[in-house]
Amino acid sequence: MNSMTKNSSSICLNLNSSMRLNSNELIEKGEELSEKIVRSSKKVLPTLARFCLVSTYIEDSFRLIRDWDDQRNFFQGKWNIHYFLAIILLLYTIIIQSIASIMILIRFKVDISCMMLLSVLFLQAILYRINVDLSFLSWFLPFMGSLMLLYAESKVEYRKMFAGLPNLEENRPRNILQLLGRIMVVLMFLSLVHFEFSWHQLVQLPIAGCLMILVTIGYKTKLSALLLFIWLNILNVWHNCFWTIDPAYQFSRDGLRIQFFATLSVIGGLLMIVYLGPGGVSLDDYKKSY
Repeated sequence: MNSMTKNSSSICLNLNSSMRLNSNELIEKGEELSEKIVRSSKKVLPTLARFCLVSTYIEDSFRLIRDWDDQRNFFQGKWNIHYFLAIILLLYTIIIQSIASIMILIRFKVDISCMMLLSVLFLQAILYRINVDLSFLSWFLPFMGSLMLLYAESKVEYRKMFAGLPNLEENRPRNILQLLGRIMVVLMFLSLVHFEFSWHQLVQLPIAGCLMILVTIGYKTKLSALLLFIWLNILNVWHNCFWTIDPAYQFSRDGLRIQFFATLSVIGGLLMIVYLGPGGVSLDDYKKSY
């Protein structure tokens, strides 16, 4: 009897060890794949990330031009302001978003462009009187996080232009920006999570939750961000498929289109994390020291 017990326990131990080895091998292969993707798309990845990041601002500019009269009347009625002031606010939003997006795409004064887009985010939050609640933070903070990552990436590009040894003091602000950017970008998933009993929520909650934590603490960062990128693309096409809505239902179609491009901007932030890596304030970087 004792020999049977020992045999069964040894079999269980062997199974557990083999499962751990298989999971470790799978994670290592995933990391190798993510590194291979970054290396092979080194020239394309940052450009694609930038395009995704600014897509929501470009779309919003076109929408404001298309709905010019409605938006002007909305500002006038909401704030009881003069006709010309409403026009100035609209022009400021359209021009700043368009110019800043173009500057980011051509990599010209990216830091200034990020500040310009940030000013538009705050202005729109005030103009539309958006309540500061969980739904507001779930889209506003990821936008800020994406801009922080874009700003950090511009500093990386700037330093590549100059040879020499790295300066820890100069790297510290960039590392902090990458940390804050990682934390804010993953908050986008809070707006996609609905605490209801359904099969896709039962699958989504644990997977997205684990990946969000890994990206936040900077562990297996590139692989986790790549998986989140794939997952968020699936959710975006699934939940925000505005092209399937009849044009007669313009309000519903516009709402989904805004959500689609807003999510696309956060997808760009995830691509930027895949490209940049975790930064200095992360478990991945901590592991390198040992």
